[in-house]
Amino acid sequence: MKLYELLNNVKVIQVVGNAELKEIEDITHNSQSVKENTMFFAIEGFKTDGHKFIPDAINRGAAAVVLSKVNAVPDQLFLHANCVKIVVEDTRKSLAEFSHIFYGKPSEKLNLIGITGTKGKTTTAFYIKNIFETAKYKTGLIGTIANYIGDKEIKTMLTTPQSNEVNSLLAQMLNEGCSHCVMEVSSHALHLHRVDYLNFKYGVFTNITSDHMDYHKTFEHYLNSKKILFDMLPSDAFAVVNADDENVDKLLKDSKAKKIFYGTSSDSDFRIKDIEFTLDGTNFTIINKKEEYKIDTKLVGHFNAFNATAAFCVAVMSNLDIDTIIEGIKTTPQVPGRFEVISRKNKKVIIDYSHTADSLKQALIAIHHIVKNKRPVYTVFGCGGDRDRTKRPIMGSIASEMSKKVFVTSDNPRTENPQKIIEEILSGIKQNNFIAIENREEAIRTAIFESEDNAVILIAGKGHENYQEINGVRKYFSDKEIATKYLKEWAK
Repeated sequence: MKLYELLNNVKVIQVVGNAELKEIEDITHNSQSVKENTMFFAIEGFKTDGHKFIPDAINRGAAAVVLSKVNAVPDQLFLHANCVKIVVEDTRKSLAEFSHIFYGKPSEKLNLIGITGTKGKTTTAFYIKNIFETAKYKTGLIGTIANYIGDKEIKTMLTTPQSNEVNSLLAQMLNEGCSHCVMEVSSHALHLHRVDYLNFKYGVFTNITSDHMDYHKTFEHYLNSKKILFDMLPSDAFAVVNADDENVDKLLKDSKAKKIFYGTSSDSDFRIKDIEFTLDGTNFTIINKKEEYKIDTKLVGHFNAFNATAAFCVAVMSNLDIDTIIEGIKTTPQVPGRFEVISRKNKKVIIDYSHTADSLKQALIAIHHIVKNKRPVYTVFGCGGDRDRTKRPIMGSIASEMSKKVFVTSDNPRTENPQKIIEEILSGIKQNNFIAIENREEAIRTAIFESEDNAVILIAGKGHENYQEINGVRKYFSDKEIATKYLKEWAK
């Protein structure tokens, strides 16, 4: 795309240099990926400032640089390198705006479904994707575990990638025949403008509980970040929201979208009742306009009735056949690391991504509902470093109160001392039913070998993740693989 064509469609403060002859072939915020005909965006981050890397981007052949600090680099450097300097108010916002135009406004040509909430985003996204694929629509997914274009998996590092990557993925989905895309939308992404200018047909809200307080500082800021998705929905879009959540009114206060409510409350448009679940799956009933629909899913837990119903709502509002929707829910495969059950003999291990106080509590409530005091329950968990410290003693208390024994271990300590994290967790435990084992593999092995033959062991916190991050280095580590290995040894 010609640079002047791009500039004619976006908001800028100043342009220095000749934009007429420049061709833009790529957009990036990483100076190391700059090559000829690339546009580089200097984003001021939390750990470093992209403006420091402008000379590097210019040396690598950048055709243009977008910046907000007008005096970050002398104009002479741009002119000497024949690189166009573009000044904007906010480079994060501009990256989203430029990307939207550069990639041909792909979100306007797809049925884009955004899902936000503290818990349930990933599972709800998998349900929606499977329903639409059951209805023969090729569907993309952008999410925590991976990104997908139909069946093709693309690895990911963030729940919601940076805006240029999002738009590039959406354009790729269109080129490969996708008609729909379901996307997890994190609070960080909303607050940091990664999804600005996207045209969502649906906004789905699962729930909200305290999380990411290291970033948001207050619950109000966290809620307002989630609210952005519903504020940006146009009047012909749908807001599909969990009516059981007490924050719904605040969330929807300024939304122009058509509101669709699901939940157990009697005034929900899609009412959930008669939820039953075992370690083999969940079944429940949805009532809509006096019609009752019996739903079965392989996924386990009370919360999955809500996740499946959110997907059911989106599919119904998309005019899909009811039998197809029910089949799509029934055939949705196990989501990696989301209450994933593995067994040897009569012993069960549940791998779950629960890494907040509420999600840990809900996972343990689900387990107790299933075992009904007939099996002992053990918990293995830790807390991530460089994240919200306030939840650590709370999670220790919950695990201790709801387990026969707790194995407190390391999660992703990142740059923190793992022993210090463990000590903060232990400060919340008031009874002597715990053991601290810093090595996560050893903690899992010990829980499996030292528990009764009919025990249920929850390994919480990392779920699908296949790494452990220590001092900035990610080493391969899979809770599921480690648990499977020691279950096999134990069962010999």
